[in-house]
Amino acid sequence: MATGRYFTLNTGTKIPAFGLGTWRSPSREVYAAVTAALRHGYRHIDTALIYGNETAVGQAIRNSQIPREQIFLTTKLWNTYHNKVSRGIEDSLKHLGLDYVDLYLMHWPVSMDKDNKQLPESEWDFVKTWAEMQKLIDTGLVKAIGVSNFSTKYLQRLLDAESTKLVPVANQGISFICISRMTGADKLVELHPLNPQHELLKFCAEHRIHVTAYSPLGSNTGHLQEEPSIKEMAAKYNKSAAQVLISWAIQRGTSVIPKSVTLPRIEQNFQDFVLEEADFEELNCVYRKKSVRVVVPQWGVKVFDTDDN
Repeated sequence: MATGRYFTLNTGTKIPAFGLGTWRSPSREVYAAVTAALRHGYRHIDTALIYGNETAVGQAIRNSQIPREQIFLTTKLWNTYHNKVSRGIEDSLKHLGLDYVDLYLMHWPVSMDKDNKQLPESEWDFVKTWAEMQKLIDTGLVKAIGVSNFSTKYLQRLLDAESTKLVPVANQGISFICISRMTGADKLVELHPLNPQHELLKFCAEHRIHVTAYSPLGSNTGHLQEEPSIKEMAAKYNKSAAQVLISWAIQRGTSVIPKSVTLPRIEQNFQDFVLEEADFEELNCVYRKKSVRVVVPQWGVKVFDTDDN
């Protein structure tokens, strides 16, 4: 069903419900992964400047012989580019070898200097960054702009700003379980059955901000697919745990972009289905028995606040 489901952004543009994520995918592997995904029917590819693989992603898209307008491509503005937004998109497009991206996201609500140290808000903050990103629409270099890893607190602050003329079309949230935790950082936007963020989704829906769930299949340090409730659901439907997680995420109205460089998994993941309503609601409530959060930022600063448990 993955080829048949999509969501409509607040610009009227359609975003495929299922795509390929490329975080932590080395360039030598991501070219083959994107090529295989596009050949299999994927039409939604997600990358970012900081991933270091935009060149390989762009090459795979260009070599696919699929018309560019049929592929929905997302990339992201890195933290050190907050005060030089135009340079950020220009660098990404240069790497990609493409004329435009369909969605350009502010990767984090954190601006940093060239040494990856957080800039004081008195010098620069994400509201100023958004004001600069809005100018990109008229350039034709991006079709739409959005944010990533924003809690409701930061979204509200952005929406309330006098300089905000465009509502973000999307908020991308990471959605894996990482057992190891860092000190000095707070909660980030997670979206998975053990931390579904119902309040965040409600807030975004009220403001017509689409939500994309990133990496919903688990990390290398904590495997969401091994959770008993997920495995039981997979056995019931004779599906993989990955297919259950993907289907649950899409069914709740979020697009999903699981990463993989393993060709059989790329093909298998692209087989979502519809959960029975009772099972869908059961997964919505798993967090009440076991709630897990992940802390990902590596720079050791407090960024996120808790939306809900």
